[in-house]
Amino acid sequence: MPRIPEKLNDFRAYVNGSPELKGVADLQLPSLNPKAETVSGGGVMGEYDSPNFSHLESMKTTINWRMIGEELLEFLKPVAIKLDFRLANQEYDSLKGSHEFRVNRVVIRGIPMNNDLGKVSKGSPYEASTEVEVLYLKMEYDGKTLVEIDKLNYIYRVGDVDYMEKLRAALGI
Repeated sequence: MPRIPEKLNDFRAYVNGSPELKGVADLQLPSLNPKAETVSGGGVMGEYDSPNFSHLESMKTTINWRMIGEELLEFLKPVAIKLDFRLANQEYDSLKGSHEFRVNRVVIRGIPMNNDLGKVSKGSPYEASTEVEVLYLKMEYDGKTLVEIDKLNYIYRVGDVDYMEKLRAALGI
């Protein structure tokens, strides 16, 4: 492969289709952890954790703020929000001898849960953060969908395969 992924060059964050959020220091994207139960008994040597097919534990994303301003208003409202993160990945193309940018896009719909106004110290950025409970997640790389998870509509798509299609059919939805 001639391209070597090097780093995230820069990112932008948008909320509810508005112009970019200013004052964002960094983002913590959600972890995808399956719900699981321990299986043990006859026919099993010991035990093992069995994931509940395509069901995930609570997913949270965190926005860490450098400054607190009007951007925080959207996160204080008791309504769902849409976040759109645009990530510019810097990659080196060894055949061309040049750097190129590939785009990751992360779209999240969720409910603001925690707004920590953080620590303030003279001459320093705030150490504030906002946590959002993720109900919908879509991650793209260079325009191609990598994963799409919609907890309320039983969608768990990885690449072109929706792993919840058979479960939706079994449930009549």
